[in-house]
Amino acid sequence: MKRRSVLAAGVALGAGVAGGPVPAWAAAEPGLSAGDVAAARRLFAAGAYTRLGEVLPLLLAAAAHSAEQGPAGAARAAAVWVLASQLAVKQGRTGPAGAYAERAGAAATRSGVPVVLAAAARAAAPPLRRTGRADEALLLLAEARTHLLAGARPAAADLEAAGLAALTAAYTAAQAHRPGLARDFAARAGEDTLRLARHPHTPGRPWELTAGQCDLYRIGIHRHLGDVDTALALARRLRPDLLPTAERRARAATDTARALLDAGDAAGALAQLRLVEAAAPLEARRPAVRALTAHVAGLRPGLPGLGGFVVSPV
Repeated sequence: MKRRSVLAAGVALGAGVAGGPVPAWAAAEPGLSAGDVAAARRLFAAGAYTRLGEVLPLLLAAAAHSAEQGPAGAARAAAVWVLASQLAVKQGRTGPAGAYAERAGAAATRSGVPVVLAAAARAAAPPLRRTGRADEALLLLAEARTHLLAGARPAAADLEAAGLAALTAAYTAAQAHRPGLARDFAARAGEDTLRLARHPHTPGRPWELTAGQCDLYRIGIHRHLGDVDTALALARRLRPDLLPTAERRARAATDTARALLDAGDAAGALAQLRLVEAAAPLEARRPAVRALTAHVAGLRPGLPGLGGFVVSPV
């Protein structure tokens, strides 16, 4: 008998976000399919964190079983734990984010797939940074990148994962106040982006690693390095409409708001926070973004438009 899909087991994700029909099911125990993982990723990319939180317990239960079902099952399980870690980071829950990332890393190791290992390393970086273990995060990311580029001619997926790992490493190094390493990793990501652009593109699957994605990361990198002018110059040239997902567009506005606050521009920061809400409303309710709104209110309590910008917790 076939196991029913996790998504068919009782959580409706909505056709507009999940896309495609819900798989058929025949048995009581839900299984974890590639379609389930892809649908959950689309929820995260769309900023649909409430729906993702609803389906996550089923996904996690299925992931625990899938992790023991050979390399392919372990890869799917790792992807679920990566998403769980990323969602916990959005919610400001560093402890659970780290625990999920650890499980993702173990499953990724069982899968033996370098791209999966790199995704797990990237998920581990935020909780490691937040707990004072940036060096550990940098080591994981560097090792993942080495595995991805070990061959003479890396595939497009390997180049993309290597570039994304380099961007995460650059941001991690910047937060750790290591400017030389941050710039080096950012430069490597730029090189990977150029190499990736020479590969044939798969229709219907936009690349995550683009020049715009690199500029988005560099806004935060230069801000953490104390170069707010460069961060704002990058923000001005960035085309958020060309970023591939609502989550990325909201992140661009969030990082720009931070840079503007560093420059003392509370009005500009508020305008960016409104763009966060427009791109992905639940992003505006994240603890970190609500803290930015409170900062604006503290600087300019009478700022026009602030009174109508009421952001409550999720």
